[in-house]
Amino acid sequence: MNFSKLQTFLTLSECLNFTEAAELLYCSQPSVSMQIQSMEAELGVLLFDRIGKKLYLTKQGEEFKPYAEQMINLLHSAKDHIRQLEDLSYGTLSFGASNFVGVYLLPMILRNYSKTFPNIKINMSITSSSHLIHMLESNKVEFLVLSDRVLMDESRFERKTFYEDELVLIVNPLHPLAAKPVCTLQDLANETFIIKPDKSATRGYLEGKFEELGFTPPKYLEISNLEGIKQAVIHELGVSIVSNFAIQQEIKSGLIVKIPVKGVTFTRGICYVYHRQKHFSPAAKQLVSLLDQFYDVNSN
Repeated sequence: MNFSKLQTFLTLSECLNFTEAAELLYCSQPSVSMQIQSMEAELGVLLFDRIGKKLYLTKQGEEFKPYAEQMINLLHSAKDHIRQLEDLSYGTLSFGASNFVGVYLLPMILRNYSKTFPNIKINMSITSSSHLIHMLESNKVEFLVLSDRVLMDESRFERKTFYEDELVLIVNPLHPLAAKPVCTLQDLANETFIIKPDKSATRGYLEGKFEELGFTPPKYLEISNLEGIKQAVIHELGVSIVSNFAIQQEIKSGLIVKIPVKGVTFTRGICYVYHRQKHFSPAAKQLVSLLDQFYDVNSN
């Protein structure tokens, strides 16, 4: 089984149309059919069901697809890595990041990276934690940068914390609590908490912390996006607990006030995650080095 056949399979699995696949691959439709038939004969299973004029992936095809993606992505990575050993003015750095990390934390680090290696193309995918882990498993990215509260298979993945992120209570400047130098959890007993949906790692952490402290927020307003949460607080829809790092501009502009909660701290680690057997490309090693330096600077 060669690279060409795998690429043909993946292309056809996306468009599910022989004519379209042939156009995308710059070859003839019979060539696409022959390569798929050759793969099916080699694997001993049907990869596609042909029902009338429509094409569908079989169960075997669906199971084979992530393996094909891994093989293709691994080959692309190997080619990039080999060339970068000789010349770091070439190549692509592909990694994934959660929303907070990708939007607020990494840009300043990437600025320094880009100044040093201006010809390295950066592909940062910002998406949900579950999708990020899938991307890492299929070798679409070299590593992830996200909260240490995200659950993953520790036997397969290594994680290293490089930043300790403080979460703080935020309110609108006109909120009664805004005039207080400090508040208690009891002061929040009648507040609407603006929070991410159930599957969020941050929400899971906060609810666990609330339970540990014997506090139950009376009402939730769910918003999946951190910018949306900040805007909701600005427009007096409730209060929230978010990363201190993510609200610096709003604090300076007077749009939001942060209030310490007496006797309570909310923290989470930000880490980079990679396959235990993963060999970083030279480009990735350089960024990871900057992340470690960021930890050293912010821990002093």
